[in-house]
Amino acid sequence: MKFAIILAASLAAAGSASAAPSGEAVFKQRCAVCHSIAPAPGKMGPPLAGVIGRKAGTLPGYAYSSAMKGSKLVWDAATLDTYLKAPAKSVPGTKMLVGAPDAEQRAALVQYLGTMKN
Repeated sequence: MKFAIILAASLAAAGSASAAPSGEAVFKQRCAVCHSIAPAPGKMGPPLAGVIGRKAGTLPGYAYSSAMKGSKLVWDAATLDTYLKAPAKSVPGTKMLVGAPDAEQRAALVQYLGTMKN
């Protein structure tokens, strides 16, 4: 019994001391299945280098949904955060169905994407 209590306390302490996620790690874990940083054949989503400041649905070579093309969004930190929290709610009809509901992961991801230039 005493061992179980010590183990539980150790696990709780370890969980609270965890470092904030890196944006690159979040990208690799949550985004890289569909997106790349540089243009990459065979990816379902558009490449994300230079996404900050870009008008949504305008990168040549990708077949955006009508919803995204008509969204009139320009990607900045706040817009990306809102979109990544709930893509289908932010842009109904978007092809992207899975976002990043965790605020800390989104913040790290948006910061990382801001460093990725064309």
